[in-house]
Amino acid sequence: MTEPSQTLSHWADVIAEEIIRAGGPCVVSTGISPSGEIHIGNMREVLTGDAIYRALQDRGIEARFNYVADNFDPLRKVYPFLAPDTYGPLVGRPLSEIPCPCGNHVSYSEHFLEPFLKALADLRIEVEIERSDQMYKSGRMTPYIVQALESRDLIAEILRERTGKQVTADWSPFNPLCPACGRISQAKVTGFDAGDRVVHYACECGSEGSVPMAGGGKLVWRVDWPARWMMLGVTVEPFGKDHATPGGSYETGERIVREVFGGEPPFPIPYEWIRLKGRGDMSSSKGNVLAIDYILEVVPPEALRYMVIRARPNRTINFDPGLPLLQLVDEIDDVSSRNRDERSVELSQAGGFRPVGIPFKHLVVVAQAAHFDESEVMEILARSGYAGADREAVGSRLAHARLWLERFAPEDMRFAVCEELPEVAAELNEEQRAFLARLAEELSGEMTGEDIHKLVYDLAGEFEGTKPAALFQAIYLSLLGKARGPRAGSFITVLGPEFCAERFRQAAAQTGAGA
Repeated sequence: MTEPSQTLSHWADVIAEEIIRAGGPCVVSTGISPSGEIHIGNMREVLTGDAIYRALQDRGIEARFNYVADNFDPLRKVYPFLAPDTYGPLVGRPLSEIPCPCGNHVSYSEHFLEPFLKALADLRIEVEIERSDQMYKSGRMTPYIVQALESRDLIAEILRERTGKQVTADWSPFNPLCPACGRISQAKVTGFDAGDRVVHYACECGSEGSVPMAGGGKLVWRVDWPARWMMLGVTVEPFGKDHATPGGSYETGERIVREVFGGEPPFPIPYEWIRLKGRGDMSSSKGNVLAIDYILEVVPPEALRYMVIRARPNRTINFDPGLPLLQLVDEIDDVSSRNRDERSVELSQAGGFRPVGIPFKHLVVVAQAAHFDESEVMEILARSGYAGADREAVGSRLAHARLWLERFAPEDMRFAVCEELPEVAAELNEEQRAFLARLAEELSGEMTGEDIHKLVYDLAGEFEGTKPAALFQAIYLSLLGKARGPRAGSFITVLGPEFCAERFRQAAAQTGAGA
């Protein structure tokens, strides 16, 4: 058993203590409908559950943790990432009964579930997987279907009282799966036989008949959720804030589970959304997503875990995959960081993290300067103050750095050092060339990045008629052939002061348009 380092200061520990005081079994449940790419916004639910599960285990409490894939839900519309001609006719069919978009999976739902389940393994989330189609087809949900059908009027009254809406006369808590058209959204219940476990239906497609309760349809969401609580014995569940609104599905579920199924609702943990910078809340249906497996190629799994676990569930997380993502990695990598939340780090362990003690942003610069040659990277790191770095850990981080550069890096972080003086250097003006000449004189191999950074600013003071920005541009134009680049002091250290001094002398000797 692990002793939490900050007992009761972390939200997961506070919730764990409340759950323990309530007594009884501890079953944490999460879930989502795999109707599209399962993204890092969805990840908040399962990671919130995992943090509580781990906090309970740290206290020696026997607990279970499950994830329900709602793959028996219908395809509700043709999403932007689907071909209308192919998927338009399939709207209304269960996700588990629709062909895979790429043809390599057994169903539409598995197409999106497979990469998500792999990501869970990478994140070291040890969770029991439940697929809702199997929950129904196996007959495990059948007793609750019977109870719901027999309590149709009571459920309708609960929904009216809690939501203010009156259900229609032909409403039923069960949606039959029409065997003729394959849709689970168009048939109406016309009767049922509790003894034979069958439901009679009439579908908009013209089909009529009977279907077995086991696999012949599913309960509507507001009834399915409390029935699932009973069937799985759920006592703790995180869920999106939309379910926690007055009249929302958690509030109606509280009454349905008590008055219809004779159970108790789980401890509720509503959570806020994860917003993608510049694009708003993540949404699979709108195509505004970053898939978890896509991000896990860019940063270690601990970084994603930490991003979610350090924030209280009721706080919005703003996700920026640019430079702030690198800063996130540095926060868990640097044990001396004042911003580092030690308990969140403990709850974020995924088993493979090896701290390197090198700022990720610096490593990105070094990697490009060395053309991603690992031996050269190690040489530059030693020269720039990181001698003795763990080569294996650095190698692992280099793979992340390459993909971050390709996918998310701002333009001034991407560069290639020119092998020869760029032609654009001929356009430097007299002050810029004079500045480079002075800089070349003063540079030495013993200087640190901070020494060089200070030197640049000190020399800039000698050219009062020229803005510092123009002088910095002269540095980048002579090295990279473009006007912007990484922080000058550390960048010159990475490339080597001697190399840069020689390049600056060459640039200072040029005559051209700017002369």
